[in-house]
Amino acid sequence: MHRVGVDLGGTKIQTVVVDQDYNVTGSNRQPTPRKGGPKAVTRAIANSVNAAIKDSGVKRNEVMGVGVGSPGQIDKRAGTVSHAGNLPDWLGTYALGPELSKRVKMSVDLGNDVQVAVRSEAELGSGATSNSLLGVFVGTGIGGGVVINRKMWLGRGAAGEIGHTVVDVNGPPCPCGRKGCLEAYAGRSAMEIQARKWVAEGRSTNLFHIMKKKGRDRLTSGIWARALKKDDEMATELIDRAVWALGIAIGSATNLLDTDMVVIGGGIGVRLGQPFVDRIAEASLPRMVMAQRPPVFRTAALGDLGGAVGAALLPLD
Repeated sequence: MHRVGVDLGGTKIQTVVVDQDYNVTGSNRQPTPRKGGPKAVTRAIANSVNAAIKDSGVKRNEVMGVGVGSPGQIDKRAGTVSHAGNLPDWLGTYALGPELSKRVKMSVDLGNDVQVAVRSEAELGSGATSNSLLGVFVGTGIGGGVVINRKMWLGRGAAGEIGHTVVDVNGPPCPCGRKGCLEAYAGRSAMEIQARKWVAEGRSTNLFHIMKKKGRDRLTSGIWARALKKDDEMATELIDRAVWALGIAIGSATNLLDTDMVVIGGGIGVRLGQPFVDRIAEASLPRMVMAQRPPVFRTAALGDLGGAVGAALLPLD
């Protein structure tokens, strides 16, 4: 039997169809709607699911279910998503599971977007041979997940929120409402806000020129990568600042968890690759009590499809 996995992000909806051996047999990628709230997002997910199944060539009765990795607070039993700040107008609670199930006429299981991505890396990707790992996914925001003794550690439901580790109590505001969180420095959305602020103050950059040339309305991971290749001063400064913040947060988390491995994923992490990961590792070392025995740092092996593949594991639960 095949399964469908959906990675719902602030920028894109990535959907895959996988077979019993986790081979991707079909896929679809669509932009996340900027307007229309949860209903518009649900319609877009349903369209993406249908397109991915069509791309795979399998019959609908050969698909056992759909898994969705979503930002926000997840109630798996109720099938609801609450306070998904990186999604449009999603501040309340919405029954994504039941509503999507009506549209695709299949069962739908929900999970936290980063937790399912970390699970896929732990079971199928970079961490497949590790007993424990910390996953840090650098995308629109910053998400994380913890695997201990080869099992996801969920705590009381909010474990792994490394993006809201405070790295500077007097730092910039974070979307969560606090100040100085890691996400306020290294999340792609926060970096774009800072870039726009600096441009308004008269500083120059190629970031927004590249954005317009590519027909985008946001600074995607690819735009950041192109700007860095052009030695753009502002892009370089903001990425340097992100590496500094990631080093503080991950080094401190390592002191607490002492995992075998740190896996860096997400749009920025995957796009910038192992050189970016190596810089984060170097920035983490001065924060570690056991710097002579650091964890192994790796890029997420499943790349941009890791979240969707991880979501496809949910129907098995």
